[in-house]
Amino acid sequence: MTQTIPGFQSDDPPLRIGHGYDLHRLEPVTPHGPGKPLVVGGVRISWEGPDPNDPPKGPVAHSDGDALLHALTDAILGAAALPDIGQLFPNDDPANTDRDSADILAEAVRLMRGAGWRFANVDLTVLLQTPKLGPHKPAIRERIGKLLDLPAARVNLKGKTGEHVGPVGEGRAIETHAVVLLIRER
Repeated sequence: MTQTIPGFQSDDPPLRIGHGYDLHRLEPVTPHGPGKPLVVGGVRISWEGPDPNDPPKGPVAHSDGDALLHALTDAILGAAALPDIGQLFPNDDPANTDRDSADILAEAVRLMRGAGWRFANVDLTVLLQTPKLGPHKPAIRERIGKLLDLPAARVNLKGKTGEHVGPVGEGRAIETHAVVLLIRER
């Protein structure tokens, strides 16, 4: 007897790829401005701006502002052909105010698995002029691996700067991209 799985068609390929993107404006952190503490991939990062007298900056966001987890969530939802993060977690819903992005990601993973998919790997890129991502990459990869129940060896993370050009390069934004490869589970 053939089992019918929601979201699957008989001609579905055994692999699906999804891309996610997010960008958040960076502003001084409360009480100096509307920014929230900088969290990237579930890891809180201390701000190290070019001028030590400047207040720390962080994302302006409805949730906790973890742009990397937002891009990853959208990549997962896209690969599984599910509604996007804005549809599932609208920014006008008070329940999502200051919401931990790890909770949002967990729901996307639950929906993806319920649709019959599992992870092959994830590939992530963070564009951030400052602070430098290098020292934090192992912790971020480990945290995302735990959130996805995936070995850190299947989580790739690249850090880029904006080369002092545009909003990222001028330290006014964080930009993130995520690519996810899913394998049909059943």
